[in-house]
Amino acid sequence: MAIERGVSFVSSHAASPWGGCEELWSQAAMDLIRQGVPVSASVHNWSQPHKRVLELAEAGVHLHYRPIGYSFRRRLWRKMSAGKKGWTRIEFEKFLAAESPALIVFSESGALPAIDLLELCVSKRLSFVTISHTSSPDWWPDDELADRYRKVMPMARCCYFVSKAIQRLVEKQIGDELPNAEIICNPFNVDRDVSLPWPPLSNGSMLRLACVATLHPPSKGQDILLEALADPVWKRRSWRLTFYGEGPMRDRLERMVLRSALQDHVGFAGFVEDIEKIWAENHVLVMSSRYEGLPLAIVEAMLCARPIVATDVGGNSEIVEDDVTGFLADSATVSSMMKTLERLWNRRTDLEKIGRAGAKSIREHVPIDPVHVFSEKIKKHIQMA
Repeated sequence: MAIERGVSFVSSHAASPWGGCEELWSQAAMDLIRQGVPVSASVHNWSQPHKRVLELAEAGVHLHYRPIGYSFRRRLWRKMSAGKKGWTRIEFEKFLAAESPALIVFSESGALPAIDLLELCVSKRLSFVTISHTSSPDWWPDDELADRYRKVMPMARCCYFVSKAIQRLVEKQIGDELPNAEIICNPFNVDRDVSLPWPPLSNGSMLRLACVATLHPPSKGQDILLEALADPVWKRRSWRLTFYGEGPMRDRLERMVLRSALQDHVGFAGFVEDIEKIWAENHVLVMSSRYEGLPLAIVEAMLCARPIVATDVGGNSEIVEDDVTGFLADSATVSSMMKTLERLWNRRTDLEKIGRAGAKSIREHVPIDPVHVFSEKIKKHIQMA
């Protein structure tokens, strides 16, 4: 049966032109387009759109670019002409008027979409779902805002979360359980059946560590990792850490490497699209995040049979079993990370076996095609709208 009114995705990601939280909605959009479902999307307007955004447009997704922010003069004019409406709501109303979707999918890089957008959907009786990729433990809405969320979130057709931990955290932050919550898996950017040889690690060969994440210490905690590795004991050992990714704080991390005299041990490779290439060259994924949802980098590293060192935040413990498929630090602190890295070092001869155990367990956790699973859910929501 043909679907005449389709789906509109609204992406909140504004930290960079592209991020891991963009993968699920964008790949689902492509899958739906191939099935003949009308798709539109509202994304932030970067001076140079990411190539993945351009690919969406080429595939037939109707893209609406909204400003990351207004100039002071334009904000003043908007305030005078639109009353109390914020610029986000103004752009959202323009988007809805142009597309008239049967279903709206809010892909939120943080905890929850903007409350005024959700309230607008409820007031206009528009069908919507939300996707929450992470939440900071520091985000606590005041009582009035929490009450507003408690009223509108149950009106969503579904509130999707990428981990049970994030669902529990958000429910705590707004003060109530969400009866319409459901856990979904993000897609991964490696072949599910990938099989990479283990890089040589014998006779004193160098242990190669990789941190695959946006260069953003407030969330990803790269500063914690560098402080832990700056210990004199680690400086005498044979290892190499490579940061893969870009972000707004690369300069300060590079300065931290120099100030810690780690330049002989640490390098920056920038963004590398070929994930399998990363794991053909490295032994261990190390992530010292302060908070997470469920990192795509962990799933991909485990699929490539590489052990994990990570902080026990977000959904990490839902897929990493401590001392079996990796090593979990109790907290995002330097002392906890130092203890965890020491456990890794002491078991470095077991790392290949630990990686194989992770490769087996992650395939039991993630579906074969997370994108198709999600797009089928979206089609059902459209048909019920």
